Amino acid sequence: MTRSLLIRGMIAGIIAAVLVTLFARIFAEPSVDLAIGFEARHEHMAHAGMPDMNAHQEPELVSRETQKGLGLLTAITLYGAAVGGIFSLVFAAVYGRVVMIGPRTLSLLLAIAAFIAVALVPALKYPPTPPAVGLHETVAFRTASFFAMIGLSLAALVMAIRLGRSLAGRLGGFNSGVVAALIYVAVIFGLQAALPVINEVPADFPATVLWDFRVAAIAMQGVLWSVIGLSFGMMAEACLRR
Repeated sequence: MTRSLLIRGMIAGIIAAVLVTLFARIFAEPSVDLAIGFEARHEHMAHAGMPDMNAHQEPELVSRETQKGLGLLTAITLYGAAVGGIFSLVFAAVYGRVVMIGPRTLSLLLAIAAFIAVALVPALKYPPTPPAVGLHETVAFRTASFFAMIGLSLAALVMAIRLGRSLAGRLGGFNSGVVAALIYVAVIFGLQAALPVINEVPADFPATVLWDFRVAAIAMQGVLWSVIGLSFGMMAEACLRR
């Protein structure tokens, strides 16, 4: 049964990846193009009057069209398949054990929880940034901080769910759910205040481009998780019925 759910989870992730790719081409890539143009203009201005530095530019290994097309589809498809597989394993571990609800409802609730814990909460602390934003010297530190925020967010979510379940007998299902949500929010506020602040946006970077990119990046995650939650729920229900 777990193997069947795993396959369906990966299929759901691939379906979501195709839709996310289309969404990114329409809403995210224009902001990336503008950010690349901003970076190229700054490099040109920095190297103005220094022809010896511009004479030996490295050739472009992957064209921008390939990055926006096949490269984007390949990367998001691999990511979607991996995320969908992990999602199906979590579903298999939770179904019939933590809460007694139908597979479609459970799949959708897990997708919402994953979007909040994995995408939304980390983005509030470390918002996604387009090219030309951020220093090359701090890439490792920024990446480690971002993944640390994801791990802490997931840990806080699991802790809040367990606490809510332990209080359900005394407070009731609804009240214990509210208490668990409030505890999760309070813990996240504390963690985000304790983690280091990273702000490397150039002062002259267009605010509209930055805003559009960040909204599109979070919306891409919303499309990914909503499609996985809905499509996997339907496939899991058919699988479990058989």
